[in-house]
Amino acid sequence: MNSRRWLPAALALVPAFVDPALANGNAERGRDLYESRCISCHSLDANRIGPKHRGVYGRKAGSVPEFTYSPAVKSSSVVWNDQTLMRWLTNPQEVIPGQRMNFRVSQPQDRADIVAYLKKESGQ
Repeated sequence: MNSRRWLPAALALVPAFVDPALANGNAERGRDLYESRCISCHSLDANRIGPKHRGVYGRKAGSVPEFTYSPAVKSSSVVWNDQTLMRWLTNPQEVIPGQRMNFRVSQPQDRADIVAYLKKESGQ
């Protein structure tokens, strides 16, 4: 049998790599981290220095009404999900060069917990 025929089908059955930190995100801890690290610029329900976050999970970057984004964020094609939020919290400038947020979350578990919280508060 020619292995080239069945290989793509077999690969489709292999689950995608899941970062262990993502699988273990704790939304309750994420709420505490959000309130201690993010709240000075963000809110779930009000635009501040940064845009409001309720509903961020699954939303296109730069799409909150009545918030003035940098041209880089406004024109990006990023949609916020586990991977993009984790990357963003690791290094926003790497995800969207020219954006204005200069804050990073250094610990992977802290990032995963904040993402879990944002996901929960987005109804996911």
